[in-house]
Amino acid sequence: MEQTVDLPIPAKLVPVFAKEGVRYRGAFGGRGSAKTRTFAMMSAVKAYQAAEQGISGVILCGREFMNSLEESSMEEVKQAIRSIPWLNDYFDIGEKYIRTKCKRVNYVFCGLRHNLDSIKSKARILLAWVDEAESVSDLAWKKLRPTVRESGSEIWVTWNPEKDGSATDKRFRKTPPKNSIIVEMNYNDNPWFPDVLEEERLDDLNSLEYSDYAWIWEGAYLENSDKQVLANKYVVKSFPDDLWQKADRLLFGADFGFAKDPNTLLRQFILNDCLYIEYEAYGIGVELDHMPAFYDKIPESRKWPIKADSARPETISYLKRQGFNISAAKKWQGSVEDGITHLRGFKQIIIHPRCKETAKEARLYSYKTDRITGEVLPVIEDKNNHCWDAVRYGLDGYITQKSNAGLLVPKRLLRR
Repeated sequence: MEQTVDLPIPAKLVPVFAKEGVRYRGAFGGRGSAKTRTFAMMSAVKAYQAAEQGISGVILCGREFMNSLEESSMEEVKQAIRSIPWLNDYFDIGEKYIRTKCKRVNYVFCGLRHNLDSIKSKARILLAWVDEAESVSDLAWKKLRPTVRESGSEIWVTWNPEKDGSATDKRFRKTPPKNSIIVEMNYNDNPWFPDVLEEERLDDLNSLEYSDYAWIWEGAYLENSDKQVLANKYVVKSFPDDLWQKADRLLFGADFGFAKDPNTLLRQFILNDCLYIEYEAYGIGVELDHMPAFYDKIPESRKWPIKADSARPETISYLKRQGFNISAAKKWQGSVEDGITHLRGFKQIIIHPRCKETAKEARLYSYKTDRITGEVLPVIEDKNNHCWDAVRYGLDGYITQKSNAGLLVPKRLLRR
């Protein structure tokens, strides 16, 4: 009869390791997610299982660059093994080696950039785990994958995304292999997230540009700030729930979803030349008859006027019959650009942390870039804008028509 043991694995990673017959397992995301520690621990479990079955071979732990063992995953593996008493009893851990006491399974640590040829000679690679894999080149992946060729062998990958379009991101996030299970892991997926890191996270939230914070803690790409529509204009931070009472009024804006686009309703107010965004409702596939309950998620949404996308008069009419004071926001040629100019005219835009999708879109809402040269173009991408369309609609009457010409180009682009 097989024995079962409890392992300290974050809930989001349980299906990653529980699923049988998988060739590729991986996790990407921000700092403090416990992904590296968990993969280190599970590599030892994999070594234990192989040794118990009489299988001999190698657990290969690779990084793009590794000039010494100090730059490898060795210390992570050692700490993970030592944290589990029965695993610690099963392994022989030296200063420069890790192996099962029966000597069937050994760990090998190497850099992929300069050691690919020597990797090919490693006998019976049972598992190849590549940590900090963001910078691993496409050539390295092409060479490594066929090297791990034992029956039942696996390739694991963990990385913190940095650039949209990196070889690792394309291969395992954008178009993952068929026989794979890849998940996103961030600090809020770690049930053991330490207090010391929580202090660091909150400090970064209050002191860094949100795009930098999101890259460090939320697994976002490190964005080119020049292409961000709202660059250096917004922050994500808490403010009192009753602060709006010092403002003249509340403003509500709604954008209607088409097909896979989300429905959004945002509550905001203006105070001391700053725009405060304090509540959001965000949902994909919200049916028309569910929209009243969807809107009721936002406090006082039935008490104040709502300005909405004029493209759906039938939806506006239905919501009026359900008791909402809703009407169409004005549009004109160049109204999007005039709206962005108005938004950038605020002293600051403060987004409450509970408005997660609004904050995410603030980071992603961008001008187009030239595919060849990478230059930022004076054309706004029509995506990552559903919350911000709702913000603009909510400011109906405050945003005025500046011109009939379309885009007003930010000064930082004109300086190029």
